[in-house]
Amino acid sequence: MTAPVVPACADVCAAIVTYHPQIELLRDVVAAVRPQVGRVQIFDNASPGADVAALFEELRAQGVQVLRSDRNVGLGSAINHAARLAREAGFAEILLMDQDSQVGAGMVATLQRALRELRAQGPVAAVGPQFRDQRTGEIAPFVRIAFPMNRKLFGGPGQAVDCDFLITSGTLLPLDALDRVGGMDEGLFIDNVDIEWSSRARHRGYKLYGICDAQMQHRIGELVPISGLLPSCKLVVHSPTRLYYMMRNRVLLYRRAEVPRRWAAQDLPRLVLKFVGTAVFLRPRLGYLRAMLRGLRDGIAGRDGPMPRD
Repeated sequence: MTAPVVPACADVCAAIVTYHPQIELLRDVVAAVRPQVGRVQIFDNASPGADVAALFEELRAQGVQVLRSDRNVGLGSAINHAARLAREAGFAEILLMDQDSQVGAGMVATLQRALRELRAQGPVAAVGPQFRDQRTGEIAPFVRIAFPMNRKLFGGPGQAVDCDFLITSGTLLPLDALDRVGGMDEGLFIDNVDIEWSSRARHRGYKLYGICDAQMQHRIGELVPISGLLPSCKLVVHSPTRLYYMMRNRVLLYRRAEVPRRWAAQDLPRLVLKFVGTAVFLRPRLGYLRAMLRGLRDGIAGRDGPMPRD
């Protein structure tokens, strides 16, 4: 009799947060991570469409746990809900995933092994993989926050890089550490959720590590032609809605005691450059400008939560 296939990390629950996902891409994301974990959860933020509903039914038949919200509650709330379910089901760790992040072979086992070795040496809040941009092929560095410029650390084979923050997707968190640090800030809704939580974890004495042997592919933003320059010249940007959150949440984080002052000091010029560059070079200029101004206004006023409809 053939022995059952045991997941590489049966005590890890993968949580994928979705919002208007690409059908084939999400199917590939799930197929890649399923053999590496004990359970796959999908938390969907009110994505419409019969094709999306059909995909979720297909995934449920494969044993994927699918939860569909009747409204978009944001990334932070979705992660916190997924973590509660993983904890109730008895999992030790949760792997956070975006709907367009592709795990590399053996990534979860590599992260889990590194996490447990590092936790034997001291308090660790999370570990994350090194990721490659799916469009450009570039490898992203891990970051230590410094002034006037961050230190970019690429590391090498076998290395665990002590860093100041990890992007949400691909991060492996022990649930007991998540309990002590606290959940994701739901008021931020989406952007900079990872910066805030990472800063809070380090402020409370925990370390974060990038694991160079763990590989993941990830996509950031959209490639958009830059108006007024060469036709072939493109810039990675985000939608006006995302720019609203980027501007607002940066301003909100500048006030947080847990967020390093050096991060705010070196991020403020980047915010200005982002604002000017987007307003000058990208179309529709008025749409981008309105969204960014609204974000800055709400950030100064201390407003959080979902972007207002009006």
